[in-house]
Amino acid sequence: MFLFHFVAERVRRWVNYRLTVRELSRLSDRDLYDLGINRTEIYRVAKNSAAV
Repeated sequence: MFLFHFVAERVRRWVNYRLTVRELSRLSDRDLYDLGINRTEIYRVAKNSAAV
């Protein structure tokens, strides 16, 4: 049972990471600037988002 929860949590985090990268990548540079995010920071922001 523990293994299932572990795998399910990893999948949930991966999906969250991919969705965050996709959504942030779709924004214009101006929109990212308004959020205080540089385009080069998208993967870091997504990683931090998925870790929560």
